[in-house]
Amino acid sequence: MYDAIVVGTGISGGWAAKELCENGLKTLVLERGRMVKHIEDYPTMNMDPWDFKFKGQPTKEEEAKQFKQARTGYTTNKAHSHFFVNDLEHPYNETKRFDWMRGYHVGGRSIMWGRQSYRLSDIDFEANKKEGIAVDWPVRYKDISPWYDKVEEYIGVSGENLGLPQLPDGHFGPPMELNCVEEHLKKNMAQNYKDRLLTIGRTAHITSTEKTFEGRSACQYRNRCMRGCPFGAYFSSNSSTLPAAERTGNMTLRPFSIVSEVIYDDNTKLATGVKVIDTETKEEMTFNAKVIFLCASAIASASILMQSKSDRFPNGLGNDSGELGHNIMDHHFNVGASGKFDGFEDQYYKGRRANGLYIPRFRNVGGDSDQKNFKRGYGYQGGASRGDWTEAISEMKYGEDLKKAISEPGGWTIGINAFGECLPYHENKMTLDYDKLDQWGLPTITFDAEWKENEWEMRKDMKQQAAEMLTNAGFKDVQTYDSPGAPGLGIHEMGTARMGRDPKTSVLNGNNQVHTVPNVYVTDGSFMTSASCVNPSLTYMAFTARAANHAAEQFKNGKFA
Repeated sequence: MYDAIVVGTGISGGWAAKELCENGLKTLVLERGRMVKHIEDYPTMNMDPWDFKFKGQPTKEEEAKQFKQARTGYTTNKAHSHFFVNDLEHPYNETKRFDWMRGYHVGGRSIMWGRQSYRLSDIDFEANKKEGIAVDWPVRYKDISPWYDKVEEYIGVSGENLGLPQLPDGHFGPPMELNCVEEHLKKNMAQNYKDRLLTIGRTAHITSTEKTFEGRSACQYRNRCMRGCPFGAYFSSNSSTLPAAERTGNMTLRPFSIVSEVIYDDNTKLATGVKVIDTETKEEMTFNAKVIFLCASAIASASILMQSKSDRFPNGLGNDSGELGHNIMDHHFNVGASGKFDGFEDQYYKGRRANGLYIPRFRNVGGDSDQKNFKRGYGYQGGASRGDWTEAISEMKYGEDLKKAISEPGGWTIGINAFGECLPYHENKMTLDYDKLDQWGLPTITFDAEWKENEWEMRKDMKQQAAEMLTNAGFKDVQTYDSPGAPGLGIHEMGTARMGRDPKTSVLNGNNQVHTVPNVYVTDGSFMTSASCVNPSLTYMAFTARAANHAAEQFKNGKFA
């Protein structure tokens, strides 16, 4: 018997564990995958390219084990492929293509995430209501702002305040530096546009040497983040929130534990615990608690709720609305432009900055920015760098000329890549297939989701504006691209157990509680009512911290007795 159970140890689970434990609740934290200890279990963290066989590229046999994970284009590199699942051991089904990227281990994808950290604004929280799309968020920015403050200050986010209504300012450490070509584009945009600007990305990396982060130090500019950072310079559950929870003495962490079901008591109308399958022994067991937090990721948490059937909830726990598993969203990207720049040959940059430039949303934020062809908006991420040494391959360069060529960097190139908002469509969904069971006897997941007309129309503008901004800034050989892929590829899946004001049209209330089972909280991407166009992890953390403190207060007041 525990006071609380947290399912999942990633971005959300780590924060739930920290806040519940620091509030004095004896908390069991369950992870379906293996243990990963900070520093100790980062086997490739200090390896150089020549330390890897075949430069880190997988063999054909290894590729076959991660054929879906490989769709991102980077997961199978041996520097970090061990943090992504084996697709043969963890299958799923696709009515329409869905790129489900997973990391089953303590820390989850907080080890491999992109670390870009932005706040949603009231433009995002109010959009559904204003446009008559899906359902209204049950919260507004003022409700979440203090929790954004708390999270940013704790995890260490670097960046620049801009005073934009569509991208609220925050509590940031010193921003990383733009290089000379990025500064050139920034200045040119300031001259050519009144409605848009360029800044350095807001990223969860410690850049301050003045503030102390327990057990963590400042970014070393190695850009080996996906391998696990031994310095703890970027935020992960392993380096930050889970150690904080452990220091309280209130956390019990149990890896190799798949949660198959939340147990519901019809008399109390509360959950009493969870059923767990030990992945090593396949033993089934039950753990009891007064508070349950589902933080297993948007797809996994929805799956657990769908599997939690009873007389009261024949279609899944809390699924009176029928919305559970529906409204899957992700960010559509891989559209933009690139170009070359003549000049700045005498300038270079120091280190490997694990960050890029950011151009905040400038479409559909009011006035002249409003578009007729599509709703919502997009932002750009990207960067400039010196080219590689491929020019040195030229057969004409031998001897002294060759030596000189390979000792000098190539020319400057730049690329900007758009990330756009996807609308919440009821028909974009996941379902459970009980005819295809996994190795633990649980139903596999089937995806049926796609981009629709609004996203396709938005992509036209994403590509056009990227090319225009680079051309105006004097870049040469500007090339556009559009490789839409499929939902999931952005690794920002969300919306499967959305928040709302009405139990008839949503799964969760404004405190992340299941409407009809108030001691069950869901705080990963499942709760998102709309997607915004910014990276969502900071929002997951802020909502999780808020919900965990709400749950602790309810628990102490005897609401879940």
